[in-house]
Amino acid sequence: MSYTGLKAGLRSVAFTTAVPFSDDGRAVQSDAYETNLEAIEAANGSLFIPCGNTGEYYSLTRDERIGVVESTVDAVAGDSTVVAGAAGSTKNIVDLARTYDELGVDGIMIMHPDHTYLHEEGVRRYYRDIAARTDLGVVMYKRGPELSDDAIASLSTVENIVGVKYAINDIQAFSHLVDRVDDEFVCINGIAERFAPSFALEGAEGFTTGIGNFAPAASMALHEAIEAEDFERARRIRNRIRPYENLRAESGPNNPFAAANNVPAVKYGMDLAGLVGGPVREPLVDLSDSDKERAETYYTRIVDSGDA
Repeated sequence: MSYTGLKAGLRSVAFTTAVPFSDDGRAVQSDAYETNLEAIEAANGSLFIPCGNTGEYYSLTRDERIGVVESTVDAVAGDSTVVAGAAGSTKNIVDLARTYDELGVDGIMIMHPDHTYLHEEGVRRYYRDIAARTDLGVVMYKRGPELSDDAIASLSTVENIVGVKYAINDIQAFSHLVDRVDDEFVCINGIAERFAPSFALEGAEGFTTGIGNFAPAASMALHEAIEAEDFERARRIRNRIRPYENLRAESGPNNPFAAANNVPAVKYGMDLAGLVGGPVREPLVDLSDSDKERAETYYTRIVDSGDA
């Protein structure tokens, strides 16, 4: 796929795919994973991001990551777009990118830089070096200040750095960034449906979704409403989705760390939808019983209300 084609594919709903594990958490259920992807495609989803944070990237082995990406490429239609996640050292990402390329992905998403000691110029060199050593299109992933907006703006001129998943809830900063990047560079709202209308008004050309793993029709309907500039309908759909998204943003009981419910809430929603979510791997924990009850209520609101 050309870089122009990849950019076109990114201007949509990006389904960050969850990975179903066996009941003991030890094995990836590849057949169930591919069945889950078929449900997304049935709702006209066409942009897939395997091995992201929703896919528990950091709890997978290297071989499991490659297996998940291979399953994704094998399962989805040939005209779908697959952007596979990678993280760690430059060498690790370049090695993964080479293998992903052989499997037939369309691009790679480089996870937010994770290092105890960072230098901004070093972060820029990190992305430039990776981009120079692969022919795949590269999507950056911003979750904090370590990847600065200045760095994103300068890197947006690199031919095969095609976009950024902007997962910071700061509309003002995002708006300023959109005005600074290369015209063809794709800025994606990385905090999902809750603020998708607002980010779209400021230049986001797509958004990522976790709940799309179990309610893809609602996510696609929201995107369609935004594309049509029908913001009244978009807000109605967003308001149905928002309680579940708020639950995902919570810490869960007896836990000081933010958003620990994020992935287990997605997986529980998949179980409710008749798909296979299954357990999470440590250091995550499954939803509490009380949060499961709330998830069931919020899930019903999403799927029983149509798309308006």
